[in-house]
Amino acid sequence: MKSNWTIQDSTETYLISRWGTPYFSINNLGNLDCYPLGDNKNKIDLKLLLDDLRRRGIQPPILIRFNDLLNSRIKTISNTFYKSIKEYGYKGNYQAIMPIKVNQQRHVVQELVKHGKSFNLGLEAGSKPELLVAISLLKEKNSLIICNGYKDNEYIQIALDGQQLGLKIILVLDRFLELLPLLKIAKQMKITPNLGIRVKISFKGQGRWKESSGDKSKFGLSPAEIIKTIKYLKKQNMHNCIKLLHFHIGSQITSIIAVKTAAREAAHLYCNLKEMGCLNLNTIDVGGGLAVDYDGSKTNFHSSMNYSTQEYANDVVSIMQNIYDIKSIKHPNILSESGRSLVAHHSVLIFNVLEINQLTNQQNEIIKPPKDDDHNIVHLLWDAYKNVTLKNFQEAYNDAVAAKDESMTLFSHGVINLKTKAHIEELFWLTCKKIQKTIKSLKY
Repeated sequence: MKSNWTIQDSTETYLISRWGTPYFSINNLGNLDCYPLGDNKNKIDLKLLLDDLRRRGIQPPILIRFNDLLNSRIKTISNTFYKSIKEYGYKGNYQAIMPIKVNQQRHVVQELVKHGKSFNLGLEAGSKPELLVAISLLKEKNSLIICNGYKDNEYIQIALDGQQLGLKIILVLDRFLELLPLLKIAKQMKITPNLGIRVKISFKGQGRWKESSGDKSKFGLSPAEIIKTIKYLKKQNMHNCIKLLHFHIGSQITSIIAVKTAAREAAHLYCNLKEMGCLNLNTIDVGGGLAVDYDGSKTNFHSSMNYSTQEYANDVVSIMQNIYDIKSIKHPNILSESGRSLVAHHSVLIFNVLEINQLTNQQNEIIKPPKDDDHNIVHLLWDAYKNVTLKNFQEAYNDAVAAKDESMTLFSHGVINLKTKAHIEELFWLTCKKIQKTIKSLKY
């Protein structure tokens, strides 16, 4: 790192203003500020906070959690949907759901439940322990619990017990094989279950978790299984137990196109179920997927997203509303399980820097010219390094990259040795550094 490092250098290098807004920024002292309420007013200087913790004998690594930030995320996500619903004249309501599996730490889930009361935040449970946690935390009548994942008999019985306690629990059928034992247990307990159907969206999502969606997804019912389920429930006169349609196209959906396509397909499936006689079906759960822009690039790269939270809500609401209106179907309530977006910003890990890795020789950046008997690749890189100008920096970069790539092939075939490879890499990074310095000198 250069000795005259500035606040502007930090801003350009770490892109905090792009991924951190409105919760993190760099202040005039060069320290990282956190705004837990996202209001640009109430801030915490993390450097000063760390200094205070050290004086009290608490040393890094330290994980700092901002509970108020969880409150802000609930408000932000909920309000974006409320705004979309009002703007488009959507007749259904919106409710945020927190999947416990996203962050199973007790204090995180408790804080979300506490702050989420005014927004009627619900919980999603994918296992028996999570279901017990959800039942113990949601004390309000009609508090919503979504039951996804594998369900054995004990899981089903616990869920139905919770329903008898007055909680609104929806058992989502992830597989057709869950239906028969579920109905058997419900009959034994003399209770009418609230059922949901998870559908396999044909469109495969994008990003690192795209394999969890599409026709080969391990969760969800295929079109044939959906029809089979409805027919069976009708024979049992229980098709009106279906209250919810659920779909999920993967976590960290980086492209808004994937969201639009999935929402359109799901809306048509919802309309088909209503037309098949599922009269009590009144809710659609769009699952998770709302991404977090970790790197600030605002692209569809796997660590970013090419849309805003408001655009996400607008597309879900407007696309579904248009299809429901065409089909003359009453607008259902909308749920979303945006756990990543709810909790990702709320904690910061602070640790000591133990060492700095340098790509170039910091003590002696001006190296000696190559010898006559050095490999031609070394001479080519030397020429690129020495001749970088405002007019040819792009050409110099292309030449340097080509030379480095060729050197990797030459080394793998034993044409050049380790000493030559090290010389080439040092020249390459010095050339890149010189090009970077030349670009920064440009006046726009």
